[in-house]
Amino acid sequence: MIPESESPRPPGFLAIGVFFLLGAMLTLVAAFTLLFPGTALDRIWALNPRAYREMRPLGRVIGLIFPLLSAALALAGIGWLKRRAWGWKLAVTLMAVNCLGDLSRTLMGFWLEGGTGILIAGLLLFYLTRASVRNYFA
Repeated sequence: MIPESESPRPPGFLAIGVFFLLGAMLTLVAAFTLLFPGTALDRIWALNPRAYREMRPLGRVIGLIFPLLSAALALAGIGWLKRRAWGWKLAVTLMAVNCLGDLSRTLMGFWLEGGTGILIAGLLLFYLTRASVRNYFA
């Protein structure tokens, strides 16, 4: 095993950490817009109006869950960037859960969205679990 100081950083390492932190920020904004509708931040839903139509009726309930998801994503990003084993485990867990969510969307008939999500999450999960990436956290 290569000592930590000599272990080469896997390509894409920084991008994955930023991905989780950006996800945390966007999830927090979504939570805010669901908990406090009618602000200028509502415009962000123009990027995915269907998701807004699906989540709006759940308003406060989903709005209270999203900050927890945001915290989990932020922790994963921080743990990832600090090369903590728990950060790697949390990142893998979150991506696996995301993949399962996309699978359920596919089974509900949202073939394009679910299939695209499975492809992207699956590729990210494949990357996260590669030996070179996993060993970087050892």
